[in-house]
Amino acid sequence: MTQRIDEIKLVTQKECREMIDDAIRRHNRNASIISICVGWVVLSLFAEGLLRLIGVIPPLLPWLQIKL
Repeated sequence: MTQRIDEIKLVTQKECREMIDDAIRRHNRNASIISICVGWVVLSLFAEGLLRLIGVIPPLLPWLQIKL
């Protein structure tokens, strides 16, 4: 039992705060990257749909005609 107690490493409050800050920083970076990717996809699909609606790009399927 004493050997097991010697293996346990206690974390100080400063180390704990650093680990939490690193985790928050990593989460914010990953969330930003995902948000940028999703934003570009949504923006490109909106632009593609708008261009198809005004007739610049031909319809994807010939029987699918969108008219104003």
